Amino acid sequence: MVQKSALLSFDAFSKTEEDVRIRTRSGGLISLSCVVLTIFLLISEWLNFNQVVTRPQLVVDRDRQLKLDFVVDITFPSMPCAMISLDIMDNAGELQLDIMEAGFTKTRIDSNGKEISTSSFDASDSSSDYVPDDENYCGSCYGAKDQDKNDELPKEERVCCQTCDDVRKAYLEAEWAFYDGKNIEQCEREGYVERINQQLNEGCRVQGNALLSRIQGTIHFAPGRGFQNNRGHFHDMSLYDNTPQLNFNHIIHHLSFGKPINSGAEDRGAATSTHPLDGRQVFPDRDTHLHQFSYFAKIVPTRYEYLDDVVVETAQFSTTYHDRPLRGGVDDDHPNTLHSRGGSPGMFVYFEMSPLKVINKEQHAQTWSGFLLNCITSIGGVLAVGTVLDKVLYKAQKSIWGKKSQ
Repeated sequence: MVQKSALLSFDAFSKTEEDVRIRTRSGGLISLSCVVLTIFLLISEWLNFNQVVTRPQLVVDRDRQLKLDFVVDITFPSMPCAMISLDIMDNAGELQLDIMEAGFTKTRIDSNGKEISTSSFDASDSSSDYVPDDENYCGSCYGAKDQDKNDELPKEERVCCQTCDDVRKAYLEAEWAFYDGKNIEQCEREGYVERINQQLNEGCRVQGNALLSRIQGTIHFAPGRGFQNNRGHFHDMSLYDNTPQLNFNHIIHHLSFGKPINSGAEDRGAATSTHPLDGRQVFPDRDTHLHQFSYFAKIVPTRYEYLDDVVVETAQFSTTYHDRPLRGGVDDDHPNTLHSRGGSPGMFVYFEMSPLKVINKEQHAQTWSGFLLNCITSIGGVLAVGTVLDKVLYKAQKSIWGKKSQ
């Protein structure tokens, strides 16, 4: 007699003799359907396993001491390059004056929007190389500086304005209106007056980048050179005030904070939060000569960690837009709203940094263990449903055939 193994009592997969198995057409159709459905589910799991997703994590920003890149590409169709200045101020008291001359490119635009040249215009570009024929020459500052004692002082200690740019700076320090430099000998000699008047009907495209402290501050494009004194921050707007066709209507080609992210992240929607103002055009259907355009930006530092071990420090931001006439008064669209009077014309970006940082980390949608578990679950689930469906159909067929045979 054959001894039965003790393991037989633990066999959960009991077998049925081939002779007693019954095969039906409905069972064959269900089996084929289960095979097709299982293959489809396994392919879906494989595609999902190879999918790359970005999972965000919110942490406290511990890199507050680092600087943040500010990248801008903007066109002012009704502002000549010679008159635009860019200043950055923050709540820590740090002031970056007239930073157009470092890290920025100004491209002159004609009235039809076509580029004229990419050489930025400034009085110092032509005047800095001027060497007077008379070695004892001492240019007049036209009363902006005290030159009464020059005759009593040695040459190296005299107060002189040798170039047009020297006169402009002297006028700024004295808080005098410079206008276009007409009748100032240095400016007439260097061609400054002629050039700046030729450009009054042009526009300007500004491209470049600067560094910001991670605190609150203001970025502003304004007319005329800026200066700072004990009473605050001001601009020489004398020429702008006398030229009513000038305004700060603008087209934002690109504006972002932080380094650019790769195209893959942009495809997954990151572009909508890292540079949401791209493509914005502001051309109000009214006179905007004495008008201020303001953007209030809430910036959230963001880090992107990619699967290829590349790490990019950038920032997401959202903005609120507002514009107002400097004359003040009632809002044309909202009669119950009053605008304050005063201020400077220009385009202002008021930024505020969040104390939190978002870390977007690229990962595969599934792990190997999760992939295998989902495959097994899919196969088992399809087979279980197919078995139940086959039994129901088989019993239904037997019941129907039994009634017909009676």
